[in-house]
Amino acid sequence: MTEILVQDPAVGGASADRRVVDHPAWTALKNAVEEIRPWQSKDGSIDFDAEGAPPRAVVEATLDQVIAAVEQLSPLLPHDAAYHRAIVGDLRKWADSAFDVPDFLDSLMSFHPAADRADGLQRLVLFPMYTQNGNPDRNLEAVVLRMVWPEWLAELEATRYDNPLFCGITFEDFTSGYDTHSAVLFPETIAVREAPERFTWGGIFCDREAARFRAVTEASVDILGLQLPDDIREMVADQERCEKAFVLWDMVHDRTHSHGDLPFDPFMIKQRQPFWMYGLEELRCDLTAFKEAVKLEAEGNQHGRDVQYAVLFDRMFRFPVSGDRVRNYDGLGGQLLFAYLHKHDVVRWTDNKLHIDWDRAPQVTNQLCAEIEKLYRDGIDRPKLVHWFAAYDLVSTYLAPHPGSRWAKGPDALDLTQPPRKLVDDVLPDEFPLSMFYEALSKKLKNVIASTKGITAASAPAGAAA
Repeated sequence: MTEILVQDPAVGGASADRRVVDHPAWTALKNAVEEIRPWQSKDGSIDFDAEGAPPRAVVEATLDQVIAAVEQLSPLLPHDAAYHRAIVGDLRKWADSAFDVPDFLDSLMSFHPAADRADGLQRLVLFPMYTQNGNPDRNLEAVVLRMVWPEWLAELEATRYDNPLFCGITFEDFTSGYDTHSAVLFPETIAVREAPERFTWGGIFCDREAARFRAVTEASVDILGLQLPDDIREMVADQERCEKAFVLWDMVHDRTHSHGDLPFDPFMIKQRQPFWMYGLEELRCDLTAFKEAVKLEAEGNQHGRDVQYAVLFDRMFRFPVSGDRVRNYDGLGGQLLFAYLHKHDVVRWTDNKLHIDWDRAPQVTNQLCAEIEKLYRDGIDRPKLVHWFAAYDLVSTYLAPHPGSRWAKGPDALDLTQPPRKLVDDVLPDEFPLSMFYEALSKKLKNVIASTKGITAASAPAGAAA
């Protein structure tokens, strides 16, 4: 992907084109933010009575450095001038509040990246926020990113997969909250006084997803002795090609949360449900992307086959063995996909090697998607608790529940006089433990997955999958 260069008027001359992260003000901004972060509490405030807290004058001086850097960088990014003015205003209001819990609602409402998704367009983002799968505290974070919106993707969004809020993005540079496994930039993670009625954008870093996918897939292929078709082996070895697969996968996945027969709020906002419901929803969205990718491949779209195997490999290899085992709904979805394909003889673990029936994989994966879609469609006519049990039955058909599970024993084992949300307390933290296959794979993959912390395209593996 071609880098977008910008002219810095501060250094003068038409030849002074440069990336935003090459400007000295970016280094100054990043350093000042990193100095402020350790002073912040979990909610983003600064407690000056805490042991080791700096004098307020020191914090104000450091914040002035942040503001000065934003003001120097803003002319390089005229498309976000209003947002940067709002950021400066919110930073000053934070200082005026004696660095109480930060409120950046005004700047959040001024940031509209989905309104201009020009491919390669750079943006400077600064918010107090937590990073999903990264830092749980609302620390100040600064990120320089660029938009990923090639013509072929824009055409698919305009004609087939309408998703006006979706932003494909890549990293240019970031502060330490993103030196983690986080691959998203979501407005709901930002510290604000009240949540807006609706969000107008959501960003996913396809470069991190692609780089992580390549590292974990290459290791998995080696560990499992899997023989890849030539085109898939070439895809796994190609960072840019994988980024294209992930941005298409993400766009279709994201829109699927609000499409289809939906018996409940698909985002499950402010709801309390058993974690397998979240796992099925995320898997449904991924398998819908897979199903659409099969159609695209049949139509001659060069990215269709890549998306299929990005979904299969990421779901089967990385998801089940990432994170801990407490309500790991993404891990559950990956376990379910593998078990379904295994029981339908699409994947076989024989002679300590994994074999995949490449010809049948699309058909059988789409079959699982159809089973989940039927579950959803039938759920429209069910009470909530009945639907939860139906979903449990679907999952437990292919995954063995924990032997101590009360849910596995059926409704008679639960106190049905309680409201459904209370029955969630009877769900075990690891209701569907890892199979022996995944127990063994986890031991060999965990260090590889850990090594992908903070990965970007620049640090992606250079080798090819065997």
